[in-house]
Amino acid sequence: MKFIHSLLSASIMFASTVSATEKSLQFEDVFDFRYAHNTVLSDDGHYLSFSAQPYRGDNEGQVYDLKINQLIASVPRGSKPHINKSATWVAFTQTPSLLDQETASKKEKKKLPKNLVLVNTQTKQQQMFANIVDYQLSDDGNWLVYREKVSDAEKKSDAKDNAQPSIKADKKDQLHTLVIVNLSNENTLRIEHIGNYGLSPTNKGVLFNQRSEDGSKNRISFIELSNSKQNVLFDEPGITLSQVAWHPKGQLVAFYQGNYVNNDPLRRHYQLMLWDADNNETRTIASDEDWFNGKSATLEWSQDGSRLYFENRPELESKPKELKYHDQASLTDFDTIRAQKGLKIWHNKDPEIKPREINTWEKTNKKRHYQAVYHINGQRVAQLTDEQVPNLTLNTEAQFLLASNDIPYLKQTMYKGFYEDYYAVQVATGAKHFIVKESPFQPSLSPTGTHAVYFEDAQVWLKDLHEQKVAPLTASVRDAIFADDRHDYPQPQPGYGFAGWQLDGGIVYVYSKYDIWAFDVNTRQAKRLTQGRETNTQYRVVQLDDKKVGFNKNETLILAAHNLDNKQTHVATLSLTNGALTTVLADKARFDVVKKAKNADQVVFTKQTYHQFPDFWHSNLNFDKPQKITDLNPQVSNFAWGQKPELVKYKGYDGEDLQGVLIKPAGYKKGDKVPVVIYFYRYMSQRMYDFPKMELNHRPNFPMFTSNGYAIFLPDIRFEIGHPGRSSTQTMINAAQKLIDIGVAHPDKIGLQGHSWAGYQSAFMVTQTDMFKAVVSGAPVSNMTSAYSGIRLKSGLARQFQYETGQSRIGKTLVEAPELYIENSPVFFADKVNTPILIMFGDEDGAVPWQEGIQYYLALRRYDKDAIFLQYEGEPHHLKQFPNQLDFSIRMMEYFDHYLKGVPAASWITQGEAYKAE
Repeated sequence: MKFIHSLLSASIMFASTVSATEKSLQFEDVFDFRYAHNTVLSDDGHYLSFSAQPYRGDNEGQVYDLKINQLIASVPRGSKPHINKSATWVAFTQTPSLLDQETASKKEKKKLPKNLVLVNTQTKQQQMFANIVDYQLSDDGNWLVYREKVSDAEKKSDAKDNAQPSIKADKKDQLHTLVIVNLSNENTLRIEHIGNYGLSPTNKGVLFNQRSEDGSKNRISFIELSNSKQNVLFDEPGITLSQVAWHPKGQLVAFYQGNYVNNDPLRRHYQLMLWDADNNETRTIASDEDWFNGKSATLEWSQDGSRLYFENRPELESKPKELKYHDQASLTDFDTIRAQKGLKIWHNKDPEIKPREINTWEKTNKKRHYQAVYHINGQRVAQLTDEQVPNLTLNTEAQFLLASNDIPYLKQTMYKGFYEDYYAVQVATGAKHFIVKESPFQPSLSPTGTHAVYFEDAQVWLKDLHEQKVAPLTASVRDAIFADDRHDYPQPQPGYGFAGWQLDGGIVYVYSKYDIWAFDVNTRQAKRLTQGRETNTQYRVVQLDDKKVGFNKNETLILAAHNLDNKQTHVATLSLTNGALTTVLADKARFDVVKKAKNADQVVFTKQTYHQFPDFWHSNLNFDKPQKITDLNPQVSNFAWGQKPELVKYKGYDGEDLQGVLIKPAGYKKGDKVPVVIYFYRYMSQRMYDFPKMELNHRPNFPMFTSNGYAIFLPDIRFEIGHPGRSSTQTMINAAQKLIDIGVAHPDKIGLQGHSWAGYQSAFMVTQTDMFKAVVSGAPVSNMTSAYSGIRLKSGLARQFQYETGQSRIGKTLVEAPELYIENSPVFFADKVNTPILIMFGDEDGAVPWQEGIQYYLALRRYDKDAIFLQYEGEPHHLKQFPNQLDFSIRMMEYFDHYLKGVPAASWITQGEAYKAE
């Protein structure tokens, strides 16, 4: 049955007027908006740096002195800033200009030079080093080491000089010139033919691998910075190294040593070595028998240098002999002929379907290593993961780590989703303690390794890992919600998660819907630390240190406080000493704390609204005198940005109270009935105070519409399991009708725009109602019966889980409920569509097969419906190429302008564009 809204009496839509001092946003205006990328704060909190990247143009490296609150340096095309530990230097990689990149051929692009620019934070002077590959700075700022790219002419000259049988290096292991610079006096030393290298964090020296072109004179050497004396550690044909990691104190260095004589990089053995630069002693760190260190194995020290984390893997099968045609007999040899076949065997006993198996092999298993640790003091190795428990979340500072195994559940992933068995691993010994079996949710492990908590059956469970006893933790708390009450999927209900643990493991901090609760693991007594329930405010701990293991008893935590009614996000502090909860930043806005100095009580945060760009501010931990640092986009004030967003309340399909964000156009006057573009996905009202993303891609640019006479509406959508199409349609009708009822939306000028899951919803909605006058649907599933047994090409996953337990929310198999798959598929109701629809797909979409768009387009075409299909060549699920992003944004605006504002149609809307081969 169609849900068709009743037409209101004819009304006049008044043209929105724009202030003479403000102008409508145009597409070219979007190009200039800048965002901060790769933000870094010095350890002492003195300097802030980032790369200011415009949407279209050259980036600019910026350095701010927070003590005087000023920009002290700017670096043209500066990216990826790095501040050394003493904060004496800020280093930027200077990238080629956008013009150089866009005018270069593919081959030329690879040769475009990158420079290094150092900013001296004391003198503000800049030094530039040309054509660099990579670089390292000493902690104290006295030394710079970098590799300089060798020209093609030099490479050819070297190859000519060494034209003889050789031990070949791996293709990607390029040789460069190593340049060592004493930054205090600018003395420079150059060493040719360098592969990998590592600079000690102190002034000790540089370990490096030097190679001759034919591999006969390879060596691993060390150069002392104090006197430029070179010490050869290893000197043998083919020798190489893959990683270098200096001890935090600087006298020990760890590295992997291998040899190119074994020309198979995947199976080449690298030996983990530890060398003491003070006394010239070398130690070999051995893995278990039949295990080895591969080329891609990583190295990382704990912050105090007591533990060296490394990776290893079991021996691999020998590479099979490659059979090729080489003589007359081989042309008729069965084995040789069949070796040239193209075949992949799909078997029902395979843990993963072939595309997923290939994806997993190429991205994970091909170079998979397992985590181990070497304890310096005891001179012993502990194996932390293995083939039975392969996955681990590494925190180099923790004594116990969370590990998991998903292998038993790989087959069921295609219909049920992702599940794992979880374990606690003791770093000292590698001993594993079982936590929970077949869980879709990650547990939380105490710092002492004695307990863990996990979510199951709508509550939190506490497990004593020594006794292996489980007890309900949240069951006795009657006045709190610990299971996500907005979860509308046919799968286990998740909890709200965990804030962390007290360092001694005695207290675990658990999130309810609104609050943070402290549970004593011995008594299981609960204490509510915040009062969010009373004000409908959700409190969450802001985690600013990814190495943090737990909270001190006397610590003061920084909290994000998000009000679910008015959508404001404040910042609060919570004292664990006395329980004092203090709101420290509050306004009709959204605040986000983004950085804390490692060794100082300085934080950097942002404040934003729809009209206010999220510039950086800084303050101490009391937040008593916050100061604004940046003003990246002052041009915002030049544009007619639209009215302040408002929250609009309406009912969901089941009568639930929902909200949406309404942004009226600039110059709106009460009583105006204006065209509205509704952009949606699932829950959107939390964006009430978000500054709009200033980019052009698969979604509308909100100010582009609100400054040009449109209202934008961002509604929350609810779904019914088994009937996602019907329930989302009714919810959308309720939301749109509310806009009409309050006198804002012109009833004949409401359009929908959605992508992916929202693309599906919009494509379905127009089969059920004529309420919407134009729809732009990006990457929609149109036929759930075909999509159900398809494959997500990017991940290689079967799509079945998405329908049975995931986003599509059918909740049953295609065999069990074919009627539900048909009911929710727009393609079966194409004859009911009376709304003009623009369908957009990238023809290399790895999430939704683009044939889904073709199916819908062909069905609509068969019934002579007003349908246009945009096929963007070589594009994935979201448009990535700038010309296509711009093109689609322009076409989207032209489409809505025509159908919602009555602007004469662009020719492509009425006639299409004929294919012409040049």
